[in-house]
Amino acid sequence: MMDQKAMFKQMVDFNKAALDNTFSAMATVQDQTEKMAKTVLEQATWLPEEGKKVISEWIQAHKKGRDDYKKLVDDNFKKVEDFFAASK
Repeated sequence: MMDQKAMFKQMVDFNKAALDNTFSAMATVQDQTEKMAKTVLEQATWLPEEGKKVISEWIQAHKKGRDDYKKLVDDNFKKVEDFFAASK
């Protein structure tokens, strides 16, 4: 029978893989949406440059938030992995 630490580690590994796959799919959708938005902005002659700049900054802030979140999650998964490595 699998001990509790091994079972918990397997559960954490599964959750990390699920999160990584979901995050990757979400990032792909967001990147495609960003490309589409940039194309629309380039063709939107009716939108003032200041408006285009605000939308572009918003897109960049969103991407930075996404990347910061992923780094935070990865760092915390690393702490859990280190805990299991130290407890062997």
